Amino acid sequence: MRTLLRGATFFALTSVIGTLGYISAGWEPLDAAYMTVITIFGVGFGEVHSLDNDPKLRVFTMFVIVAGCSSVIYFIGGLVQMVAEGEFNRVLGARRMTKGIEQLTNHIILCGYGRVGQHLARELRAVGQTPVIVDSDTERLREAEAEGYLVLVGDCTEEAVLITAGIARARVVASVLSSDAANVFLTLTARQLNGEVEIIARAEAPVNEKKLYRSGANRVVLPTAIGATKIANMITHPSAESLLTDAAGREQLNEDLQLFGLKLQEFSVAAGSELVGRPLAEAESRGQGGVVIVAIRHRDGTMEISPSLELVLAAEDTIFVMGHGEQVLAIARKAGSDRGIMFRGARM
Repeated sequence: MRTLLRGATFFALTSVIGTLGYISAGWEPLDAAYMTVITIFGVGFGEVHSLDNDPKLRVFTMFVIVAGCSSVIYFIGGLVQMVAEGEFNRVLGARRMTKGIEQLTNHIILCGYGRVGQHLARELRAVGQTPVIVDSDTERLREAEAEGYLVLVGDCTEEAVLITAGIARARVVASVLSSDAANVFLTLTARQLNGEVEIIARAEAPVNEKKLYRSGANRVVLPTAIGATKIANMITHPSAESLLTDAAGREQLNEDLQLFGLKLQEFSVAAGSELVGRPLAEAESRGQGGVVIVAIRHRDGTMEISPSLELVLAAEDTIFVMGHGEQVLAIARKAGSDRGIMFRGARM
């Protein structure tokens, strides 16, 4: 860009100086500008006024020719350089990032390098299994490449991308994209390309678990269910209640859950809310399959861990909900307790 800017500036100055020079020789401004243009670009048109009897003007014209042509060539050269180098670097960069994948066999293909994908890649490397990471976000892949992973830029759901990733020789495909629809499509494509590869897919909504199995997945992982199991295991210990009620303990728990894009929230069921007198199953359904109510603290202070879905909610019950922000907020609104809940950095 600096080369282009210098070339354009030099050309503009040459044009202005040439025009002013002819004007100072007594030419009309339009004639002077016309003479400057045809001189710089060398189109072969005749001179506007004869220069035979004016040696100084002929010398000045030679200066305009040399300076003008030089500035145009400099500008065009910079433009060609920018285009050529950009394309060359792109090809070399793509080749560098994928170099080595074609030699891999019995490897792991990790599709998606978001929050879950990054955590999974670190866990796999810790046990000596370094995956090939496929993602369409080049910024994420630069980070992955800097950490020593083999990476491939592209849409994981496309056959050509999976073939380049070596799916025919792969042992496992881990689909951890943020969209359930994309994970289903990826599973279908991967199964079609390799009937023997093990496919482990992520699902956000439990209703999509069967779809992924039907698409060819060997195993389906639901981060919400994993988070609920983690909480249930932790709160079955003697310090169970402190995990939910202690601010420091819950903050640590939320840091663990954020690896899966989840969060634990608590709020009270207001006296006039729609959830009073309704079974717990109906409250969970408000979250559209993306939440789990892991505990309830009743008005008298007693706690119920992993409560039954048939449990009827009462006014002033406190429910501990784990899930994604939007779904948790939907339950909070139905409970009449959405005020004071932090969502995406804002207090509702």
